[in-house]
Amino acid sequence: MKKIILILFLIIFGANVSSAFEPDYRQIYLNMDVPKFSYMHGLDPGQYYDNKSSTWSPYPLFRLSSVLYFKSITIHPGYYLLTPTVHKGADYLLMKENGMVRYIIPIYQKELVPEGFYEAHITQPKLLVTQRIYKNVVNFVGTHFKRAQKKPTPASYLEVNDIDNNFVSIVVYYGPYRYYTIFRTVQL
Repeated sequence: MKKIILILFLIIFGANVSSAFEPDYRQIYLNMDVPKFSYMHGLDPGQYYDNKSSTWSPYPLFRLSSVLYFKSITIHPGYYLLTPTVHKGADYLLMKENGMVRYIIPIYQKELVPEGFYEAHITQPKLLVTQRIYKNVVNFVGTHFKRAQKKPTPASYLEVNDIDNNFVSIVVYYGPYRYYTIFRTVQL
């Protein structure tokens, strides 16, 4: 009988400990403020510097097929580049459509990406023989002539999680950091 009571106690205690580590998404959502700033003509001033060494934008592309809400902001379906940025010491997520900033959403948590995450989650493309030869030639020229070196584009990744009580969590991995933000599927 004592063993059964001990096992039940451990199960109940283990359930309470695991739920203690789960963040309270409702409270996080209520504590976040709607941004009170905007960009002139919807242009991000740092966009040129982010894209100047890349053929395409290094930020993850997010396809939204249903409406999301962040307090008074209604985010309509479409394709958005998710760009993390800093404004007056606070982190924000810019949702750009066709290069224009459509929505500005606050980020509630920023942390370092675990080491080896990108290698485990991003697959390397399989190259043809001619593509491998070209890549080796470009790498050879880049190692011997400093002006010909290309800066590698920062790795990026995107996670979207459906959470209880109509919340959706979006985690944007970009370079050395990951950024957390939260939305609702129905208005609060």
